[in-house]
Amino acid sequence: MVSFSSLFLSFFVSVLFCFGLQGTEARRHPISNLVSKELFDAIFIHKDNNACPAKGFYTYDSFIQATGCFPRFGNTGSLTIRKREIAAFLAQISHETTGGWATAPDGPYAWGLCFKEEVSPQSDYCDSTNTQWPCVPGKSYKGRGPIQLSWNYNYGPAGKALGFDGLRNPETVSNNSLIAFKTALWFWTTVQKPKPSCHDVMVGKYVPTEADLAANRTAGYGLVTNIINGGLECGIPGDGRVNDRIGYFQRYAKLFNVDTGPNLDCENQESF
Repeated sequence: MVSFSSLFLSFFVSVLFCFGLQGTEARRHPISNLVSKELFDAIFIHKDNNACPAKGFYTYDSFIQATGCFPRFGNTGSLTIRKREIAAFLAQISHETTGGWATAPDGPYAWGLCFKEEVSPQSDYCDSTNTQWPCVPGKSYKGRGPIQLSWNYNYGPAGKALGFDGLRNPETVSNNSLIAFKTALWFWTTVQKPKPSCHDVMVGKYVPTEADLAANRTAGYGLVTNIINGGLECGIPGDGRVNDRIGYFQRYAKLFNVDTGPNLDCENQESF
């Protein structure tokens, strides 16, 4: 039997890490005011389909609870900006975890959150040159969770920020629904220079450097794609992966009753 003291300690640690992420800033508007359970289910129609390996993993309650640790997410700017940011975030994690295909039931953009970890990774995603976040022998830093967190240099700082050992226990991201959503929101809201945060881009706080201007890294959803996976997807005309991300965003923007804004792709941008 788990003792009351153990449960309290776990809760207290969780609260401390929430406060440590973005200070003591309070959320002015509960995310549930903008993303109801009904809307969440309408967005992720097939996430609990028997064909999806992540069936039952990505719960609405975990998503709502995770956003409580990131009070600026979906809480910055006008109502339209707030909705658009949420739609963009949900679209990006949908592409990262998609189980859709061209002729899928309800269309290719109804199958987000189908996977919780990368299938058949080509490597262990260990950057041995990164001495700040050294790899642990035998551990794989493959894509896991909604944003498909990858590489030791992401698992290490994400774990430090969220209160788990990302280097020794990267599997936590695919075993704990709450932590999984938190890693996605951590990546979304964290500046990793020279990259801005996805959050800053979507709420109009991105200030391009001279290098950004020279690389045509213009604000918009396409720049978010560049931040997430630009090295493989940007600077390529008509890239199918980029178009899939856009397709999800366009569908979700309609569900939120907002426009997508300009610069949806990154085909004319150089990667970071």
